[in-house]
Amino acid sequence: MITLRPSGERGFADHGWLQSHHSFSFADYHDPAHMGWGNLRVINEDRIAPGTGFGAHSHRDMEIISYVLSGNLAHRDSMGNVTGIPPGDVQRMSAGTGVTHSEFNHAVGQTTHFLQIWILPDQQGVAPGYEQKTIPTADKRGRLRLLAARSPDAGAVRIHADAALYAGLFDGDESATLAIDPARKAYVHLVRGSLDVNGLRLAGGDAALIEHESAIRLSQGQDAEVLVFDLAP
Repeated sequence: MITLRPSGERGFADHGWLQSHHSFSFADYHDPAHMGWGNLRVINEDRIAPGTGFGAHSHRDMEIISYVLSGNLAHRDSMGNVTGIPPGDVQRMSAGTGVTHSEFNHAVGQTTHFLQIWILPDQQGVAPGYEQKTIPTADKRGRLRLLAARSPDAGAVRIHADAALYAGLFDGDESATLAIDPARKAYVHLVRGSLDVNGLRLAGGDAALIEHESAIRLSQGQDAEVLVFDLAP
């Protein structure tokens, strides 16, 4: 079964310096029908104005993934990590027993556009951790490239969660199929462009909530960038 989650039905907040679309309930946006999907808890599509950002704040017991689309996200945390996250990089922060961090847009004259993703961990109280890797564009062209998993390959980041995250770029005749366990859930978030997901047409910002399916079939892309989640039920 596949259910469309239209982009325009997401929650939205305009803070001046930050514009944010919430796929699931977050902050002042609360929708009991959209509290998460499987162990996926948050997808926020954030646009941060130049020279602004999120001041120091804390998290516990959450796997947090940042996927930058444009600009550059400056990250600083209580573990001593100070880095920039450019487009093409995937960053994982395991909050575990507690971590404090800040995120700012240091791209001069350019809005930083990124997705902030929270996945519920399968164990609590782990030591906080940080990991960041560059995913070449060519690795996502016409295929699904693993970004994060509990047992990843060398090119992906490791998360303390029963989940896997893939990214792909599709245009024209490019297509891909991902086998999934029908007992699990899946979630497809279309970052931009348009794309068919098991025959369902998605436009930028749309998502597909998937359950009781054995495969995810992606085709008929038009300048499409997509994230695919394989999730615990």
